[in-house]
Amino acid sequence: MMPGLGAKYDIEIETISKPIAEYSTDEYFELDLPVAPAVMVGEEIVVEGSDVSDEKLESVICKHLGLPPPEPQKKGILRRLMDR
Repeated sequence: MMPGLGAKYDIEIETISKPIAEYSTDEYFELDLPVAPAVMVGEEIVVEGSDVSDEKLESVICKHLGLPPPEPQKKGILRRLMDR
């Protein structure tokens, strides 16, 4: 999901991965970062402690870049038929 959005929009994507124990240290809390797993766009915490949908993340990226929101994606069988 993230690499595709990084290619689609002019935005830098940084992934930080640490052992779970490091996210519960005093030093980590002093950084004022969200509880993992989390997704941030700029200074905005999009989601903390759970997953985020592709549509929600793309919408927040567009807002951050000053772009109009993306078109809603078709769901289910209609989407598969239209993508052919």
